[in-house]
Amino acid sequence: MTDTIKLDIMSDPICPWCYIGKAHLDRALASEPDHPFVIEWHPFQLNPDMPEGGMDRRAYLEGKFGGKEAAVKAYAPVVEHAKKAGLTINFEDMKRTPNTLNAHRLIHWAGIEGRQTAAVSALFKSYFVEARDIGDLEVLSDIADGIGLDAALISRLLASDADIQSIRDRDAHSREMGINSVPTFIVAGQHAVPGAQPPELWTQVLAELRAKG
Repeated sequence: MTDTIKLDIMSDPICPWCYIGKAHLDRALASEPDHPFVIEWHPFQLNPDMPEGGMDRRAYLEGKFGGKEAAVKAYAPVVEHAKKAGLTINFEDMKRTPNTLNAHRLIHWAGIEGRQTAAVSALFKSYFVEARDIGDLEVLSDIADGIGLDAALISRLLASDADIQSIRDRDAHSREMGINSVPTFIVAGQHAVPGAQPPELWTQVLAELRAKG
């Protein structure tokens, strides 16, 4: 398969279903090394009204679910699916729920350097495995350094207003298109695939694309 096909992914680095959905896609694509997808990640904030500095995770869970027990119940399917996908989610050590605007800026800048998917992977690992605050500018600069970006440059950009409005506009555009949950995958600019789909679905999609091509 030689023709490339755009795969746009609306995602948020603190979305556990996005983390799981990426793992499923990765697994499918690893078994299809000649896949045609050219992937681009797009910003979608689960909590666009989150205070700039984020908030205490316990307070966040109280507000969203009405307490820890309700949150545990709500997250049970997430934990189950993550386990099936072979992923770690370290909910116990998460102290803060961050505002992800700056994380999305980092993903955008990484894309300019051809490191976008690496940035997404590193953000997921930092948040879900290492329970780091990915709203913290030093953490984001450290992540940038870890994927081969110029950490000093990223640090200066994060301290500025660079691309903030662009990220907000792109987020708003996705909502105007009718996207209201993530992950949402858009194949070839026209077919929307919502949710953390299993690897088998992506294998099927690729087979259908091959049959058409």
